[in-house]
Amino acid sequence: MKKSLLALAVLGAFAGVAQAQSAVVIYGNIDAGLVKQTDETLKIGKRASNTLGFKGTEELGNGLKALFQLEIRYEPDTGTNEMGGAFQRPLFQGQSRVGLQGDFGMVRIGRGLTAFQESTIAFEPFHGIPSVAGFYTDLQVGGNSYSSDPLGQAGNSGNRFSNAVWYNSPEVAGFQVNASVATKEATTGGLAVIGRGTALAPEYASGAQASANPYSVTATYKNGPAALMVGAERNAIETKLYSIAGSVMVTPELKLMASASHQNREHTMLNQWTSRSWVAGANYTLGAGKILAGYGQKTQGVLNNGEQKTKQFSLGYEYSLSKRTYVYTDASRKDIAGLKKNIFALGVNHSF
Repeated sequence: MKKSLLALAVLGAFAGVAQAQSAVVIYGNIDAGLVKQTDETLKIGKRASNTLGFKGTEELGNGLKALFQLEIRYEPDTGTNEMGGAFQRPLFQGQSRVGLQGDFGMVRIGRGLTAFQESTIAFEPFHGIPSVAGFYTDLQVGGNSYSSDPLGQAGNSGNRFSNAVWYNSPEVAGFQVNASVATKEATTGGLAVIGRGTALAPEYASGAQASANPYSVTATYKNGPAALMVGAERNAIETKLYSIAGSVMVTPELKLMASASHQNREHTMLNQWTSRSWVAGANYTLGAGKILAGYGQKTQGVLNNGEQKTKQFSLGYEYSLSKRTYVYTDASRKDIAGLKKNIFALGVNHSF
């Protein structure tokens, strides 16, 4: 009898704690398919990042709320943490942030997409997915292997800040300002950047701290079917990125979008220090299907003040089997200074 009463008391205590906790949501998606690229064997691959996340909010009163989000990214074909090249990425590679939201906007601290990287997704025809058929990870961010986190651990994704603070203002008359600023903290096991140094004496040694505080800022404007964005970012090794983008819903079925970016690597490069790119695309919904199309070019400086041009055309199709599941097929052709590469993909994406 005493054990039963003790068990009830413990359950009651936990119930009280649960009621005081934030409302937690478990979410994620799994994407897998067949991918074939020029000069490579057929592989099991992915079109979008695979995620498992936990997020929640707690009402604090007077319009103030606490919020958090943790996001794991994984490989569906092996069940391991997401890979970044030959390296396994951290457990909460996607994001790990906690903050407050109120009439003043939203403030968060931790790790996540930079303000620019988060804002520009809305102006990319393949939803900002990391598939090589899309434009988000290369042409749309100035190209030439730009990284928001060049001194991060080997394998880290290149579109996030760690050790950072984010601010998102309220939307006023269609305008919103988004900003993120990171500290100069050194990262254990961070990558070395040769820059203007040598392989034996790199400009930024492994584990070096930033030479300036990384920052990222965007201003967005929405007016009915039209949207605009301007953005600027500086990473830990003082590479600068500037961008402008726009989109318009011509009809409820047709969305047109375009973006242009300029990258400046003068701080670390004696030559090849500029890169310019632009992307134009469209999405067209037809019943349960959606067509995705885009074309872009990138021009970057090379030795002896010459230029190297990259051209890419991509076409995709999604067919929704339900609100949470769709099948897709993508085809893309990339021409890098005359070297042509094709990609074909077929797969399924399910969100939960």
